[in-house]
Amino acid sequence: MRNSLGPLLRRGMVGVFSLASLWAPGGPAAAAPAMPTTSTAPTASTPSPAPVAAEAESLAFTQRYRALQHGGIVRAANSSITCRRPVERSAASCPAAREGRAATNDDNDDFEMFYIDVDNDPNTYNSSRAEVRPPAGARVSYARLYWGGNLRVGEQKPPKDNGRVLIAEPDGQYKEVLADTVVGHRVAHGADAFQASADVTALVRSSGAGAYTVAQVNVAMGHSAAGAWGGWTLMVAYEKESEPLRHLAMWDGFDPLGPGGDRTVRLPGMTFPKGAEGRAGLVAYNGDRGRTGGSFTLSAGGLTTRLADGANPRDDVLNSTISEPGRTAPGRTPAYPNTLGYDSDVFELDKGLRHGGDRLDFRLVSPRDTAWAGALFVAVDAKR
Repeated sequence: MRNSLGPLLRRGMVGVFSLASLWAPGGPAAAAPAMPTTSTAPTASTPSPAPVAAEAESLAFTQRYRALQHGGIVRAANSSITCRRPVERSAASCPAAREGRAATNDDNDDFEMFYIDVDNDPNTYNSSRAEVRPPAGARVSYARLYWGGNLRVGEQKPPKDNGRVLIAEPDGQYKEVLADTVVGHRVAHGADAFQASADVTALVRSSGAGAYTVAQVNVAMGHSAAGAWGGWTLMVAYEKESEPLRHLAMWDGFDPLGPGGDRTVRLPGMTFPKGAEGRAGLVAYNGDRGRTGGSFTLSAGGLTTRLADGANPRDDVLNSTISEPGRTAPGRTPAYPNTLGYDSDVFELDKGLRHGGDRLDFRLVSPRDTAWAGALFVAVDAKR
């Protein structure tokens, strides 16, 4: 289906660390300046030039992109690893757990975990697929790919491979993506965690809607008390004149939440009318289904609203789901309802916006899980 990648797949590269807050109220759409991050997979005789490697142990949430335009944000996401069989001490069932049918709330530490690999390419050891669907006639204004996971489980993966993945556009061949931001490897609570990201606007703008495949996410397989987990999310901001005028924003960072920790992201300068509509998307790592107490709240216009829906209970938001509002996200291969440690969820904000206001504050709490918050996007109606 796709070209053989040979030695390319055995090389690791990391990207240039570059992150800044780049928008001022009233200004145009802005995004972090980025080196070209995608290229057709090179041969062994024409290797890609390696960017200067740089990592940060942790990173506070900071604005990545912002725009005021007619349009919105869509995303595709999937996990890169799943269960293979339960460990000896566990009575868990792997098929029941990943399909969300388990009688108990089985977690990734109940299983030996193994890679998802859907591409029928012997040169990749993990791959998964998901659809991104900007509306017909929309123009992609910005696209960013996030990926991350745990490097230490039954094996220890080399951190030098954190900043590199492969992506194939719909019906296309794999291209190498080098991160322009790498965060990790953040050792905490038995895990060796990282997140990386890259600007892939040119690729998504030229390729359009459809199923994207992401391979070679640097996650470890096996079993440990910390569990194996990892995945990827592709966020796409688009412009379409027939849609409402909206504030669009993407924020990212990386730091452990707990147990007992929280993360607050404040978005000023987002004036929205009474009765506005909007959505927010959240990426997080190592949330375990059934460990209640975790919450995701929005404070806006004097209201504080706990965000929840049919896919994400109000006291168990970090529950290993990839969801659209109220349902498991469609268009994924595989489409496991329980990812066993990766969350990429989209929430409706309408109830929390009904009074109007000029700022949005999001707070994610994880009192029992050792989780990591990775990225946030917001698309909210603007006040004219």
